Amino acid sequence: MDWNKLLLLCPLIQPLAASGIPAEKPRQPNVILILTDDQGYGDIAAHGNPYISTPNLDRLYSESIRLTNYHVSPTCSPTRAALLTGRYNNRTGVWHTVTGRSRLREDETTMARIFSDNGYATGMFGKWHLGFSYPARPMDKGFDTAVYHGGGGVGNTPDYWDNDYFDDHYFVNGVEQAFTGYCTDVWFSEAAKFIRSNKDKPFFCYLATNAPHGPYYVEDKYSGPYKNNPKIPNANFYGMITNFDENLGRLRKQLEEMGLADNTILIFMTDNGTAAGVKLDGHWRDSYPTDIGFNAGMRGTKGSPYEGGHRVPCFIHWPDGNFPKNADIKKLTAHIDVLPTLAEMCRLKTPEGYHSDGVSLVKALKGKSDYLDDRTLIVDSQRKEVPEKWRLSCVMSGTWRLVNGKELYNLETDPGQRSDIALDYPEKADQLRSCYENWFADVFSNWETRSYADIGDKNSGESILTSHDWMGVVRADGSPAINEDGEETPVFAHSQVRGGAMLNGYWDINVSSPGEYTIELRRWPKEADLEICAGRPASVIPIPGGKPFGPGKAMNITSASIKIGSQEETQKVEAGDKSVIFRMNLGDGKTMLKTWFTHGTNLSMGAYYVYLNKIE
Repeated sequence: MDWNKLLLLCPLIQPLAASGIPAEKPRQPNVILILTDDQGYGDIAAHGNPYISTPNLDRLYSESIRLTNYHVSPTCSPTRAALLTGRYNNRTGVWHTVTGRSRLREDETTMARIFSDNGYATGMFGKWHLGFSYPARPMDKGFDTAVYHGGGGVGNTPDYWDNDYFDDHYFVNGVEQAFTGYCTDVWFSEAAKFIRSNKDKPFFCYLATNAPHGPYYVEDKYSGPYKNNPKIPNANFYGMITNFDENLGRLRKQLEEMGLADNTILIFMTDNGTAAGVKLDGHWRDSYPTDIGFNAGMRGTKGSPYEGGHRVPCFIHWPDGNFPKNADIKKLTAHIDVLPTLAEMCRLKTPEGYHSDGVSLVKALKGKSDYLDDRTLIVDSQRKEVPEKWRLSCVMSGTWRLVNGKELYNLETDPGQRSDIALDYPEKADQLRSCYENWFADVFSNWETRSYADIGDKNSGESILTSHDWMGVVRADGSPAINEDGEETPVFAHSQVRGGAMLNGYWDINVSSPGEYTIELRRWPKEADLEICAGRPASVIPIPGGKPFGPGKAMNITSASIKIGSQEETQKVEAGDKSVIFRMNLGDGKTMLKTWFTHGTNLSMGAYYVYLNKIE
């Protein structure tokens, strides 16, 4: 509703204002920000995919303003960091999806904090992936209500043991709680409860599903229609999107029934390019789409610096906003623009000293987008502890794309990025290289600043560290644990825990309350209730769309060691031990914590789980 026009047209209202009685301000709009995981631009029927069924996304598409040249970071945590802060993710300390480089720095201001400080109820549901110990949890970053799984996917080490998408345990403001149903259904159900309980005040709901991220578990009623079609690369992946689509339709109906649909800003977007919606003719990083699946003709998929890695859908729907419906904004936009746009839409005050790298898109939403013509945007995918210049990077300016500092493309004539024209346009390539040089120096100016897990703070409760956040990851022989793509990779998944992965690393911690602590080292998490050396048989519990979990490996571990700062201690591991507990006096301040499980020179690995409690 346009309240300025209403004041002009309604003479009964004007005398109230003139008489000194303040006119009631219109209620600020509600906001629902929906983010799916690993769904690409091409994984929507309305975008031209002939194989997938997404009727509710298609309806939202037809009723929204679409950002058709909208870009995010090429992987999960970096996109979430940029989206929630309005700042380039590298500036926030997040440029990997594991190690301490997926933890949002303590001093970063989030969208949730800004909404909360402006009187909004705030809730998040689903995937967080920006830190799982204080002060990086969602409730530490401005959310009143947070229902979420651990890690970057269900089944990661911070997640509850043996979660499999069905009838799982999730965290409710940091406390484990059992739920019934499929993960996506749970997130939408909990979001609806939050909305209903806060319908009489403005609310911000961040609904970030883990679907359709792998593992691709889903009931056959969703995946079945896609099976036995040789043109569909992954029926379960499409089935997970269809389940999401069903939930989206249900949520929109609930908003209408509660009378909230018109004054709710509903944004749909995804966090990176498709993970399984298209088959390429080579490596995900730089290959071209085949006729199996659909990627809107774009080169590359999730993680790639080409368009298929970071150009994603973004639909903005707000009936009371009086914006055009069923319209496209074709100018360059990005995840860093969402926060400043919502701040203007919702009339939010931002904290003193806060600075966004993005711009408000409100003028563009009203049809005036010329101010976006000359902007330059940059995305990259580092996935290393130490930033590397030009690594998997893309500089975007208009229709120009500079990839990895070397290749130049003009999407106007070459949307599939098949013809490198850097030698034909050396001045344009040099111009974009100069932009990147300045950007890299700026966003990584404080790259050595770590993100610390706070130990002993009154708000943290028991501190739980998992190998997901190891820094300095090494193999048993001390060599760096780097995968075939040049990425540092710790033990981040339950499957690696079962297999007894022979890796180690350290945690960055900040002891905020000095004193005596118990520090409990475990190979298996507490809820698994297994002995350190014990294996476990393969599961016989079926998982819709997948296979039962495999066996856990028995290991002959004879000693456990710990090092915190300059303190080192070792204890024997006895038969039957489920954990080894150290009592240590810790001084305040920032330091490193590292552990070892060993057996002579034949076995060396870190404790995958460490639990710290202060002795009062």
